[in-house]
Amino acid sequence: MATRRIFAMGMALAAAAACAQTPVDAPEWVEGAAPPPPAYSADKLIPIEMPPYVTLKIGIDPNTLVVGADGVVRYVVVMRNASGSVNAAYEGIQCANGEVKTYARAGTSGKWVPVEQPQWRGMTDNLPSRHAYALSKQGVCDGGAAAKRADIIDTLKWGQKSYK
Repeated sequence: MATRRIFAMGMALAAAAACAQTPVDAPEWVEGAAPPPPAYSADKLIPIEMPPYVTLKIGIDPNTLVVGADGVVRYVVVMRNASGSVNAAYEGIQCANGEVKTYARAGTSGKWVPVEQPQWRGMTDNLPSRHAYALSKQGVCDGGAAAKRADIIDTLKWGQKSYK
């Protein structure tokens, strides 16, 4: 009889331990509403290091950089060609999935034009410019998560976190 009790208690403990180790399904990620495209300045950009074959000068306006509660890093990237013409894009990076989304674009007039039905796409897809991927590697993403805003700016400016 005592052997049965000990066996039953052992089985109960084993079952409890197995239940404690069962992974809980993480809730499905839902993107929060993106704020409207912010005003930006092409004069105070933090340059993004790009491969030598990229002839555009590319940078982000640090005043537009926001890390959302949904984990999306949103920013305005500004591109200037050799003749001086400026274009901008309001984008978001989702570090966990390695994806980027363009919400709006602005031409030389600076007027934002929303992208109809913006879609998430892989940062390493065959895109004309890989600035989002460069940004993710230069400080926007910390592993598979978005870095803190201050860390992103410090890393882009100085190549390292400030550890504040």
